[in-house]
Amino acid sequence: MKIVIAPDSFKGSLSAEAFCNVVGREAAEIFESAEIVKLPVSDGGEGMVDSLLAVTGGEKITAEVKGPLFEKTEAQYGILEGGTAVIEMAAASGLPLVPEGKRNPLETTTYGTGELMRDALKRGCREIILGIGGSATTDGGIGAAAALGARFLDKEGYAVPLSGKGLEKIATIDFSAVDRHWQETKITIACDVVNPLCGPLGSAAIYGPQKGADAEMICLLDMGLNHFEGLIARQKGQEYRELPGIGAAGGLALPFVAFMGAELRPGLEIVLDVLKFDRHLQGADFVVTGEGRTDEQSAMGKVLCGVSGRAAAQGIPVVALSGALEKGYEPLYGKGLTAAFSTWKSGEGLEWQMDHAEENLSNAARNLFRLVEAFSQRG
Repeated sequence: MKIVIAPDSFKGSLSAEAFCNVVGREAAEIFESAEIVKLPVSDGGEGMVDSLLAVTGGEKITAEVKGPLFEKTEAQYGILEGGTAVIEMAAASGLPLVPEGKRNPLETTTYGTGELMRDALKRGCREIILGIGGSATTDGGIGAAAALGARFLDKEGYAVPLSGKGLEKIATIDFSAVDRHWQETKITIACDVVNPLCGPLGSAAIYGPQKGADAEMICLLDMGLNHFEGLIARQKGQEYRELPGIGAAGGLALPFVAFMGAELRPGLEIVLDVLKFDRHLQGADFVVTGEGRTDEQSAMGKVLCGVSGRAAAQGIPVVALSGALEKGYEPLYGKGLTAAFSTWKSGEGLEWQMDHAEENLSNAARNLFRLVEAFSQRG
C-alpha cells in the first residue's frame, strides 16, 4: 500500500510537517509495510519556505535587512537543493513586524524584501520564488526594486521616499543600474488573489484598511499606484493595472513583472510543482490531507482543493482530516475530495482544541486507518 500525506498547517497549533509526522506514525502502526510519502504543503503564503525545505532539502539563510519601517531586522529565506531561493516577503516586510499603533502603508516599505532577493542573487541563485502574502506595505514594489538598484526620481531628479507616499512623486523610472545577472534569473511570484492594481477592488481599497490605512490614506495610495502604473505603461508600451493579482501585497509585483520578466502564478501550483507532487501520486492508494478549518474558502484554490484536484486526475481517493468542518466546504466534493472528517473533540472549546491538536489528529488518523484496514481485509 502507498499512502501520500499532503496537508496544510493547522495555523497556530500544528505545522504541516507535524501533521505529516503524526498521520504517518499512525499509518505505519496499521500498515507496517506501507510506503508512506510525506509532503507538507503550503499555498505560497506562511510556511512556504519550511514546507519546501522539509521535502526538497536545502538550507535556511539569515540576513540583516530593513524592516517595513526602515529599521534593521533579521529575516530568513530558504535555498533549496539545486539553488532555487524561496522567499516569503512577510519575513522582511510583513504586517506582524509593525506595531499596531504604527501601521501606516504610506510609510512602510518593501526594501527589505528586495534585500533578501539581492542576497540570494549574490549567493548564486538564478531562480527565485517569492511569496507575497501578509504584507504591511502598499509601495508598488518600489522599495524592493530600489534594493536591487532601480531608481525612482521626482521631477527635480531626487530620489522619492521608498514607501507608499513616494508613488505619486515619481517622474522617472530607471532600471539601468540593476545587476545584469537579473537578466538571467527567473522570478516567479506566488500570488493567490486576483485583485487589480487600482479602483474599488484594487490594492489600497481592499487591503489598505488591514494595514492601517484610513479613507484618506486609501485615496492617496490608490492615486499613487495609478500614477506609477501610468508611467510604466507609457515607458513599456502596455498596461498592467488589470493583470490578475497585480494588486496583491500593495502592488509589489508591478515593477518586477514590467521590467524584470517576473511571472505571477498561484502559490499552491508553484509549491506542488516544486514538490513534484504529480510524480509522488503515481501508484498511491489514497491521499490524506487536511487543514485547521475547512470551509467555503477551501474550495477556492486552497491546499485541499489543489491536492484533491491533482489526485482525482489520477483516480486516487482523497480524505481530509481537518480541525473543524465549517459551513460551505461541500463544493470540495466536486473538486476531487472523497471524504472529510473533523478532529474536533465534542464538548471542548477552541483553545483546548488548539492545545490538543496533535492528540486529536492522532485519534482521527488512527480511526481512519483502522477503517481502511477493515475494508481492505474484506477484499
